[in-house]
Amino acid sequence: QVRLVESGGGSVQAGGSLRLSCAASEYIDSRYCMGWFRQAPGKEREGVAAINPNMGSTYYADSVQGRFTISQDNAKNTLYLQMNSLKPEDTDMYYCALRMLSYTYGCTAPLRWSEYNYWGQGTQVTVSE
Repeated sequence: QVRLVESGGGSVQAGGSLRLSCAASEYIDSRYCMGWFRQAPGKEREGVAAINPNMGSTYYADSVQGRFTISQDNAKNTLYLQMNSLKPEDTDMYYCALRMLSYTYGCTAPLRWSEYNYWGQGTQVTVSE
């Protein structure tokens, strides 16, 4: 059973930056899709960014395009989310996710939370004015 552990969240002023990390407990084949999601209490989980390293493909929500960058270091079994030009509306709990299925690879709907079957516990990001 793969475990995902996020870190790097915190409090920052608007316009600032944070880098989130997601460490996997074992090697993750680069053919599997990984993503970052965020969720506020009482709201649906929202896809932020996803990556299919084997295909060299990245996907971003319109709200973060140009400000956030997803990347993966397979040697360290770690997924990253570099967040720049942060806004108060980026305040949320951020989760990393892995789509690792026995019968298929890749991303089908990269920003849809129901596509993923492994989740971390989340890390809080708070952006103040």
